[in-house]
Amino acid sequence: MDMITKMSIAGRTMTKKVSPAPARHVIWFGWKLVITLSVSLCIFALLKLHFKSDFSSPASSFYRSRSRISRGSFQFVGPPKIAFLFLVRKDLPLDFLWATFFENAQVSNFSIFIHSAPGFEFDESTTRSHFFYGRQLKNSIQVIWGESSMIEAERLLLSAALEDPANQRFVLLSDSCVPLYNFSYIYSYLMASPRSFVDSFVDTKEERYNQNMSPIIRKNKWRKGSQWITLVRSHAEVIVDDEVIFQVFQKHCKRAPPPDTSKGKLNPKPKKQNNCIPDEHYVQTLLSMAELEGELERRTLTYTVWNQSATKMESKGWHPITFTYANAGPQKIKEIKDINHVYYETEYRTEWCRTNSTYVPCFLFARKFSRGAAMRLLSQGVVGAFDASALLATST
Repeated sequence: MDMITKMSIAGRTMTKKVSPAPARHVIWFGWKLVITLSVSLCIFALLKLHFKSDFSSPASSFYRSRSRISRGSFQFVGPPKIAFLFLVRKDLPLDFLWATFFENAQVSNFSIFIHSAPGFEFDESTTRSHFFYGRQLKNSIQVIWGESSMIEAERLLLSAALEDPANQRFVLLSDSCVPLYNFSYIYSYLMASPRSFVDSFVDTKEERYNQNMSPIIRKNKWRKGSQWITLVRSHAEVIVDDEVIFQVFQKHCKRAPPPDTSKGKLNPKPKKQNNCIPDEHYVQTLLSMAELEGELERRTLTYTVWNQSATKMESKGWHPITFTYANAGPQKIKEIKDINHVYYETEYRTEWCRTNSTYVPCFLFARKFSRGAAMRLLSQGVVGAFDASALLATST
């Protein structure tokens, strides 16, 4: 009896030791599966976060910049201003026209900043208008067309203008730009819109985008457009505070050297290389990466006609046509003012010109205007009352 009990007990004991073995293996296998899946999910999540950060980290840094205690946090008294930012080679050849434009404005409604050649000063000996006295930047740099120095100069202008908290709109202009309306109209137009005006479209040409920009600048965020922009304050701050994209442009966005036309057919076949013009891509790409395109009117306010002659394009590239006295008559100015939409072929997009759902003229400014064309514009009373004949008589 005791033996049987012991055997039965032993049997039961053995049964308890042996029979659960498969169950333990199943449990152990289940735990291994759970752990393996958990580790795999963690790795997948980390990889996804890594690749996502390549795309979004620059934009995130922009928003961190905007969240800092910045110039925009200071309150200002009085009306908001338009900051007119002139990017010029040396002097302002059309200062007489702009002087009339500003004469018909309230001084409290605008400010002027000029980026000129280092050391050049605007005073009685270099300009006919007191509006430009001392308005040059003290920290200007030597600017070379087609190089990153152009966008560096733009950033210097914006940085200087941002020091005044009353400046709420920022208009970038060249030394050949002219206004197409008087100050009152332009002021109302810009202040009525909460958006920036930045010509921006998808660039499909392979030679502009440099693969070395990746992963900081992804190709799907690469944009092109006109250099002549009009910004609201928050977007101006994004550009000035950028410490990432500008450095990439300095390193990888470079203009290809032009062929030596003097050699003609003896010129060696050019090697495939990137031909990146920084000022046609920087602001557009930066705002695209910062996910701010929804806050833009994706068009410029400055009208330009491009010479696409095959002969000139081969030797010099596309350049704006210069308006002269002969082709800047009332009919031509009216044609420019009547333009109400812009078509972007690469995106099959028609940009209708509106401000707060109201249709408006597309362009407030135009370039490139010669002195003669600017005088004719004045004689038409476009920017205000002025006797152009008196200027013609005294100019040398």
